[in-house]
Amino acid sequence: MLSEFSNEPLTDFTKPENKAAMEAALATVRAEFGREYPVVIGGERITGLATYESINPSHKSQLLGRFNKATKQHVEHALDAAWKAFESWKRQPVDVRAGLLVKTADLMRQRKHEFSATMVYEVGKTWPEADADTAEAIDFLEFYAREAYRWGGEQPITKIATEDNALVYVPLGVGGVIPPWNFPLAIMAGMTSAGVVTGNCIVMKPSSDAPWIAYRFFALLEEAGMPPGVVNFLSGSGAEVGDPLVMSPRLRFISFTGSKEVGLHINEEAAKTQPGQLWIKRVVAEMGGKDAIIVDRDYKNLDEAAAAVVASAFGFQGQKCSACSRLIVDDAIYDKFVPMVVEKTKAIRIGPPEEGSSQFGPVVNASALKKIKEYIDKGKGEGKLLAGGEVRDAEGFYVEPTVIADVAPDATISQEEIFGPVLAVTRAKDFDDALRIANNTQFGLTGAVFTDDESKLDRAREEFFVGNLYLNRKCTGALVGVHPFGGFNMSGTDSKAGGRDYLGLFLQAKAISRKKAVAPQPAGVGE
Repeated sequence: MLSEFSNEPLTDFTKPENKAAMEAALATVRAEFGREYPVVIGGERITGLATYESINPSHKSQLLGRFNKATKQHVEHALDAAWKAFESWKRQPVDVRAGLLVKTADLMRQRKHEFSATMVYEVGKTWPEADADTAEAIDFLEFYAREAYRWGGEQPITKIATEDNALVYVPLGVGGVIPPWNFPLAIMAGMTSAGVVTGNCIVMKPSSDAPWIAYRFFALLEEAGMPPGVVNFLSGSGAEVGDPLVMSPRLRFISFTGSKEVGLHINEEAAKTQPGQLWIKRVVAEMGGKDAIIVDRDYKNLDEAAAAVVASAFGFQGQKCSACSRLIVDDAIYDKFVPMVVEKTKAIRIGPPEEGSSQFGPVVNASALKKIKEYIDKGKGEGKLLAGGEVRDAEGFYVEPTVIADVAPDATISQEEIFGPVLAVTRAKDFDDALRIANNTQFGLTGAVFTDDESKLDRAREEFFVGNLYLNRKCTGALVGVHPFGGFNMSGTDSKAGGRDYLGLFLQAKAISRKKAVAPQPAGVGE
């Protein structure tokens, strides 16, 4: 059996040896720029297809790699390979499947900085953000490996004298994994490894904004001993790969993380029974958020609260489904507290994330920059611009961290997910009003409350309708095993990634009962 799970430590880059190691990893990864990467089906590398480019959002003229574009035909071939591999993979004991995850985690730990450096270049993560992403990926691998033993072991059921009974969990079959670009290693690794360790086989369609880190992870699985076909790597577009995969009658489940719009589309298409389909497809979806932090008049350490708001709003340029995009401040402290947030926002150091001193990098692509700028322009008419508001797109896709105050609860920038560094600030009359405003959204992912009043904290526990509620701390930074992650309403299926319920989403229960033989009565008994 494995040791008790513990979270992977984060790297302290103030230590010279860690700084030097990260700089060396950046150089190593930089030497790989411009390579071509294949589609991989059943272990076979496929090239010669049309390709698309992965570019560095910090330096938009910098090519990172070219990726072959899979087609609908490749989806069918990948499903063939996955179902073939499933026949043997589902029969592997838990030691083998969990062992693959542990071996992969060990290898990733040895090259942690190279995985982080890849994300620095591909999606614009700063050193600490990339390091946290890699650590979380290791955590998912280690946590799900241990959870597989619990789900694969004897299950508690009621015993009766006349039968031998058991409850076992069996894998679903072949699933599609469609991960996001914002946590392109952690979430992708978690979704994939959860399916694999429970005995399923996977067709992975990485985000077109983050195929390089996905390929690096896929290659690591192979190095760790994953049999061909257990995971298949299909880079390509949503139209050419994603939709045919989701709609295939041979797909048993879909694990998706991304926007509300795409998640709802996947859920709708998956619900349509296709000719020849034998099952109701299962959808595991983690979608968007419009997350709020409430700062109450009774909280004494306002500087601490302001730092938590800024970290939650602008970590990874606000491109987190858990990011604070709404700040709700009690009227009694509004005029004192909001300037503290503005001051800390203006102090953020913006620059290319490969530079270790940078605290804030680019948004992921030109489309995101355009969309965010449109919301900022809209927000200027809905409130008062106090910080940021400009784009810097000469070299990369930079949007300044932006604070817009005096925003009404029903304003566009208070209701729609922007997925960028834009914080809408709203004044609340009192705590009742603050809770009402916080719940005035179709989403329900994360939220936080800062107050020293225990009765208000109790009310938040009961009334703040989110999947992950944080009290007197920031609303980002969930740890695997510590904060099972997933939300309500339009934030998804409350999947609770990194929690004890998660692997059950990739399994189905089978009850097995056998009548006990009745011992024959000795001759003469009862005469």
